Amino acid sequence: MTKEWHKKYEHLMFEEKEHGILLMTINRPEQMNATDAALHNALSRVWLDIDDDPDVRVVVVTGAGRAFSAGGDLSWVSKMVNNYDEMKVAFKEAGDLVYRMSQCSKIIISAINGTAVGAGLAVALMADISLMAEEAKITDGHVRLGVAAGDHANIIWPMLCGLAKAKYYLLTADFIDGKTADQIGLVSKAVPADELMDFAMKTAVKIATGPQDAASFTKRALNLWITQAAPAFDASLTLEMLNFMGNDAAEGVAALQEKRSPKFN
Repeated sequence: MTKEWHKKYEHLMFEEKEHGILLMTINRPEQMNATDAALHNALSRVWLDIDDDPDVRVVVVTGAGRAFSAGGDLSWVSKMVNNYDEMKVAFKEAGDLVYRMSQCSKIIISAINGTAVGAGLAVALMADISLMAEEAKITDGHVRLGVAAGDHANIIWPMLCGLAKAKYYLLTADFIDGKTADQIGLVSKAVPADELMDFAMKTAVKIATGPQDAASFTKRALNLWITQAAPAFDASLTLEMLNFMGNDAAEGVAALQEKRSPKFN
């Protein structure tokens, strides 16, 4: 059944399953589910509607096609360079995405079926349970773009994989496959690609058929660790936006658009 609030989100598909499980699919497959302005806004707002829907117990998030979400659409990201108004919107939405996922009373499971970068990676790793295809790859490419890693990574990566690993992967922007992400604790579990959705749905059923208050309250208590890290997250997000006023961000975006190596100062 399609609900009215489902229709608000152009690039998100919703499918209601048994036991109060909602399957949410990021749906821009022709662009590998890259986030444009509309999708970025949707990913920052949808958690409010999910939280308010009494029929939803557990959410499973995945991507249409071969990617989970392959980073920011360059036509959108380029508009943020030296543009205060665009940065102000992105700043608010990036914060809302992280805080609203953390504060959502429903359990969120990500099924990372392919490449995950940018805001899509934030959704993937801010999920309460993150399941990843062994062959899938993720990266936080902020530093490669010429801006601080000020998105979700500052608040959640050190908790998941430790500060040493977080610094290594955030500063190098190296890609991480599912097996490695599992080994270092960055995701909950990696499974073969052809088993991912079945495993995600079985996990969702296990939680959805259990005591809901106990699950929700456990999430609420555990996520106080995230709440404590809020000042660091806010600072990192501010520093990222500051970088968008500089030459490095302009060069990083131009290099991606021109498919060449950047030449930073």
